[in-house]
Amino acid sequence: MGKGVTILGILVLLLSCNSKKDTSPQELGLVYNVLRDVDIDNYEVYSMNLDGSNKKNITDLYNVEWTYYSYEDTLYFISDRGACKRCYFLYKSNFKGENPKKVSDLELADSWMSSRKDGDELIVKPKLITESTFYILDRNGKIINRLDTGLPFAADPLFVNDGKQIVFRGGKAVEKHIDGFDEELYIIDEDGQNLKQLTHYPQKDTTAGKFDYRAGAPKLHPTENFISYQSKQNGKYSLYAVSLDGNKTWKLTENSENEGWHDWSPDGKWLAMELFDDEQQFHIGLMNWETKEMEILTDTTFQYQQAPNFIYKN
Repeated sequence: MGKGVTILGILVLLLSCNSKKDTSPQELGLVYNVLRDVDIDNYEVYSMNLDGSNKKNITDLYNVEWTYYSYEDTLYFISDRGACKRCYFLYKSNFKGENPKKVSDLELADSWMSSRKDGDELIVKPKLITESTFYILDRNGKIINRLDTGLPFAADPLFVNDGKQIVFRGGKAVEKHIDGFDEELYIIDEDGQNLKQLTHYPQKDTTAGKFDYRAGAPKLHPTENFISYQSKQNGKYSLYAVSLDGNKTWKLTENSENEGWHDWSPDGKWLAMELFDDEQQFHIGLMNWETKEMEILTDTTFQYQQAPNFIYKN
């Protein structure tokens, strides 16, 4: 009887270790964006293992493909394939790039996105609507709701608090090149009420130029429940954090290189980020959030390797 219980326990343990919900590094991969050919404006989505091995071009078309988000084993990316140059539509596939499928006929702006309700609903930024508007789509790309933020500019929406609120990058003018854009992160209820500014760029800091990020695309730490974002302060891009109530802001990481777009593993134990120097050589780095140890996963085959996000490989 005792041996039977032991064998059963081992079987249960093995099954749980092989579950898709397991967030060990062996089960996760990374997808990221690469500028493959600058002369023809060819961006591709690449995949790799968490140790940097098995890098693969998984879109492999002479168009613009760019990934902003993955949910579990589903990769979402925007592409101008079959459309005018940089006219973006949403597609999905998996870690291997298999069976790419167009999600929606809605033309999208160049913006990050997120989901709620176990991936059943996506929030995106459409193009050719007002600059302050987000759309919520179902899995089949059908528009089910519209959110107007009330700001002149809004992008990079992120569901928080079980999808009841959205954190996003907002501006006080319709475009960055206009004086007074004053980009910050904001939070708003799903019904468009209770808009609140979360971040406040240091008044005495003038190092973020007109086209630099004062507050870049937000990401939610899945267990510690804070928002991380990139910001150019004191002449350098670094990652910062802000609490969801906006009452606490702090510098998140300490790396000698500039830090940019990034993502958290589903268990919050890993931080993937782009790192770049003054010559604009971009690398993908992977940080152990507990020990703060960083490993560079890319080489100099390509100059621009950006915007990593985690995805289940199977």
